[in-house]
Amino acid sequence: MSEKADVLVKRFMELDTTCISDALDRLGIAGGCQGILPQVPGTKAVGRAFTVRYRPCGVVKGTVGDFLDDVEPGQVVVLDNGGRTYCTVWGDIMTVYAAKRGIAGTVIDGVCRDLPRILKSKYPIFTRGRLMVTGKDRVEVDGINISVSISGIVVRPKDIVACDDTGVIIVPQEKAEEVLKIAQEIDEAERKILKLLEKGMSLREARKQLDYHRLQSKR
Repeated sequence: MSEKADVLVKRFMELDTTCISDALDRLGIAGGCQGILPQVPGTKAVGRAFTVRYRPCGVVKGTVGDFLDDVEPGQVVVLDNGGRTYCTVWGDIMTVYAAKRGIAGTVIDGVCRDLPRILKSKYPIFTRGRLMVTGKDRVEVDGINISVSISGIVVRPKDIVACDDTGVIIVPQEKAEEVLKIAQEIDEAERKILKLLEKGMSLREARKQLDYHRLQSKR
């Protein structure tokens, strides 16, 4: 990862997903991954995407993959399991290894298992839920570091993935600097509104003063 890219990730870490979402709205970009929620409340993950796509197994069974050896520290693993909730593609062994290697977190369009170990390690993982049924002999890796889909949102290798208690949002890498600038502007405006409210100003007046209702609007 280049020094510039690393700085971008660090700056996105300072923001919440709602400000990033509003910034994407202003640019007309869809990024929110509906239905993908934290399994460990209070965790956060921001990093460049390392993508994996799964497909159902055929007659000859493939594997669920040993790709974690190739993920760089600080990246977010993004697993496109097609929204399948009948089998998992992530469990305790992968959790322990990912945490040991300094991987930022995991996003799955599907489910995970072995939640007790995940909760104990406080590893950031964002999924559609949890189920104990293994994905082995049910799904197999179809591609690594290719464009994938999470809840209908395209994720490409090196896109910025931001995750917190509100959910998961994707920032296209070529728009990252522009999105960051707008998100910081929105975050600052909202902080100013809160300060005005603390001083006794009405909500209507505070929002009007900071142009709140147009913060996310296209310009």
